[in-house]
Order: sequence, then C-alpha cells, then structure tokens
Amino acid sequence: MQFCCCCCAGNEDDEDEKQPLVPQDPLEYFNREVQKRRDEETNLWSTPGDPSHSERDDDRALYALLQARNKTRMGSTGYRRLSVDIEAMRDTRREVRDKWKTILENLGFMAEADSLLTVSAGASHDRMRNAPAARALLHTLHSETSIFSSREPPPERYLFILDRLLYLDIAEDFLAKAKRFYPPKDDSDEEMPGLNINLPLLLARVEAMNGGGDDDEDESDRDDGNLSDRS
Repeated sequence: MQFCCCCCAGNEDDEDEKQPLVPQDPLEYFNREVQKRRDEETNLWSTPGDPSHSERDDDRALYALLQARNKTRMGSTGYRRLSVDIEAMRDTRREVRDKWKTILENLGFMAEADSLLTVSAGASHDRMRNAPAARALLHTLHSETSIFSSREPPPERYLFILDRLLYLDIAEDFLAKAKRFYPPKDDSDEEMPGLNINLPLLLARVEAMNGGGDDDEDESDRDDGNLSDRS
C-alpha cells in the first residue's frame, strides 16, 4: 500500500512553482523573439493578434504561401513562383503602410512614424483607449479615401494605430490629410497603381498545392500566369 500526506502534495506544488519562466537557453529564446518581430514587420499581418493567421482571407493566403514555400525545394520552379506571390502580397501591404507613413510625416511625426505604425502580436482590443471612435475612423478612411487600395475590409492592425492617433489628438488631422492625398476612386477610374491580388484564386491554388502538388505541376501551371498583376 502507498500512502501520501499533504506535505507530499505541497512539495509537488513547490516544484511546479520553481519551473523557470524563461527557457534554459536565453539566447535561443531571444533569437526566437527577434525572429517573431522581424516576421511581423515583414508580413504586416492584417490581424496581428491572430497567431494562427486564419481569421482573414488575406492573412490565411499569405500564411499558406509561406508554409507551402517552406516545404518546397529551394531554387525549384515551385519555390520561385511561391516567392513571387509572397512578395506581391507583402508589397501590397507595404504600399498601404507607406501611405500612412507619408501622412504621419507630413503632420510632423518624422521621427515617430515608424513606431506609431508598429503593431505587435500582443495587440489587444481590451487595451485600446477608444475602440468605437477608432473603428468609426477606420470605416471612414476605407469608404472615403483610397488609402487602403482595396475594397476588402480594412486590416485590423490600423485600428490600433488609429487608437494611438486619437490619444495623441491628431486623428482628425490625419483623416483630413488622407482625404486630400488619397481621394476615393470611382469605378470608372483607372486601377490604383500597385499590386492587385486575386485572393479567391490564390487561396484555391495554394489549397491545391497543399493537396500534393510538385514541381511538375508547378511547371504546368506557369501558363496560368501570376495571380498578382502590376497595373
């Protein structure tokens, strides 16, 4: 027979409490954190607080492309094609970010623009100071300017940025500049300069790739052309 007293359980709890919060190899931990931040700035996730990158179609497509490329032989036709589509999506996101940076710098925030536009994966709606006003401004920017270069729902990351601008009392000035610099485009207007992504087709193709595509299939798909077209 085995007996256990309360002191045994207490010792087990003490052992749990003594588990280190930081991994045994701090260098590995910090390298992983640096890589995570670099990944966030490179991909500019539309929903930065979603670690699975599955809540929005554009994030899901980009994440699927990155995962597919990781499984593809470097230098192969499939790898090169995936890289083209990945860079097309990243360029589209950078174009939007550059528009925001242009306005912030025009408002006098040359030194602070990059930090104001940085949104980490730890961003939370609970920490926002004025979420309703920020969301209303985001909707206005999306519907009354061409700052997002897309009719898709605006990226959530800019909700957190607008909350900061509201706190700094420059949100209305930012909106006025956005309307002036990037007026809305009519359907009859030419497509806005930049990259246009056929998201449904891209998702369908990535799903087909994940279903067992190889370099030969990638080669046969080349006739379809890239999904991202420069206007």
